This record gives sequence, structure tokens and C-alpha cells, in this order.
Amino acid sequence: MSDSTPLLAFITLALMCGITNSMRFELRSGQTKCIAEEIKSNAMTVGKYSVVNPSEGYPIPDTYKLVVKVSSPSGNSYHYGDHVESGNFAFSASESGDYTTCFWIPDSKESPTVTIDFEWRTGVAAKEWSKVAKKGQVEVMEFELKKLYDTVQSIHDEMFYLREREEQMQELNKETSSKMFTFSFLSIVVCLSVASFQLWHLKTFFERKKFL
Repeated sequence: MSDSTPLLAFITLALMCGITNSMRFELRSGQTKCIAEEIKSNAMTVGKYSVVNPSEGYPIPDTYKLVVKVSSPSGNSYHYGDHVESGNFAFSASESGDYTTCFWIPDSKESPTVTIDFEWRTGVAAKEWSKVAKKGQVEVMEFELKKLYDTVQSIHDEMFYLREREEQMQELNKETSSKMFTFSFLSIVVCLSVASFQLWHLKTFFERKKFL
């Protein structure tokens, strides 16, 4: 009994760290259905959805196409699909809270009832996101990461540039202070020299005139 306790604890921890929601539901035209998932900050999440074709072997009718939107707790959009029959999303949560995926079908005279397959994975269960996300989405994520890297690199270079500028300004202030001190000292010496010369000149003048 004691040997099975660590295994049970490990399985429980794995279930807590990763959640997989796989479901099938129906949606009528003109209606909206939203599904919420609580996701921790920086956790990876992936999802995929598709309309069940009512007639296999034939294209899915336009009236069965969906509008899908994935939103963060603060209302930021992480995925948007307009007039689509299937799609997927993958992102790293920037904040903790309830993320919602809303499905909507435009109102139609035919008023079809659409069956939707939806799978949403978070945490450990989302580690196989590369099997879910399309290559195009991976490329978009790589591009966004490169942009973030370039931005961070630019900020890093700017900080070093400002630091160098600060050191240069401090050096310039020191040089300026040193020059000002030298200039002030020389000015005092010149003034004292001129005053001494004037006193000597006046004394000599009065001695010549025999005033002294």
C-alpha cells in the first residue's frame, strides 16, 4: 500500500498541472456559446475546433461557418476566426484568470443546428501543442518572439548607450569643474598681480613727484 502512494501523488500532481477539455456541442444560428477556462500566467494553452460535416463527402455549407473569438480576462483578443469551419490557436497566457472561447453562427433563414467539436488543453497537457498548431501559426509565434527579442536587444543597447553617455557627461563635468577651478585661480592671480602693479606704479609716481 505504501509503494503505491508516491505513484498516486504523482498522477494527482500531473492532473492538477494539466487540463484537457474535449467536447462536442450543438449551436443554432444566431446563438452564441462561450466556454471559459481558468489559466495561470505564463501557462501554455492550445485549442482546436471544427464543424462536424452534416453530409460527408460534400463541402460544408456556408451557413455552417463559425465566428470564433478567444479573449483574455481583460478582454484582449488572442484568436479570431471569421466565417471558418475549423481552426486552432496556441498562446502563452500573459495574465491569470478565466479565458473565454466564444462561438457564434450568423442568423440564417435556414436556421441550421451546427455540431462543433472543440478541444482545449492547458498546462502540461498543452506540451504537444506543435501537433495542434499549424505551421503558419508556429511561424507567426517565431516572428513575434524575434520581434520581442529585437525589442529587448534594442532596449539593452539603449541602456548601455545611456550609461556610456552618463559616464561621458560625468567626465565632462569633472573636466569642466577642473578647468573652472584653474580659470578661477588664474583670474585671482591676475587680479592680485594687476592690483600689486597698480600699487607699485602709484608709489613710484608719488615718489617722483616727491609727494612721499
